Amino acid sequence: MTDTIDYGNKMHRAMRGLIAEVLEDVGANGLPGEHHFFITFDTRHPDVEMADWLFDRYPSDMTIVVQHWFDNLIVAPDGFQITLNFGDNPEPLAVPFDAIRTFVDPSVEFGLRFESQDDEDEEDGEHEVVELPDMDLAEALDLDKAEDPKTDAKADAEDAPAKEADVVSLDAFRKP
Repeated sequence: MTDTIDYGNKMHRAMRGLIAEVLEDVGANGLPGEHHFFITFDTRHPDVEMADWLFDRYPSDMTIVVQHWFDNLIVAPDGFQITLNFGDNPEPLAVPFDAIRTFVDPSVEFGLRFESQDDEDEEDGEHEVVELPDMDLAEALDLDKAEDPKTDAKADAEDAPAKEADVVSLDAFRKP
């Protein structure tokens, strides 16, 4: 038994569980009202499954938009599968929850960002979960440069300058 409670990893699992629950509901009942999701994930995660041409185009991250057209949304304990339309080409994707970097529902200004504590050493398995404060989420996550959401898929512009956002860190609440 350890001497401390690992709140960071517990929060990480809880937030991934929230995403799973939301996606399960959408898979069973469809998207209610104006809800839609921007989900950014690490395409290099070993359990991501996507077409080779998509990986060639998005070798590090990809942001998908779940809104107007999607099919076969299936949620499993460790991730989800979905078919999205990429320029009139339906393509299946499999995304493990551990590969998700951001999950945003701009219709209600809700967003989660999952960050590694050490960006250069992601193999340690430690992650920090931060809830974005009240702000323009598209600006905070640089989603204002998204392609037309009617295509239901887009990738982050890797060469675009990153915008700074105020992020609440769980480290601020940890005891020394």
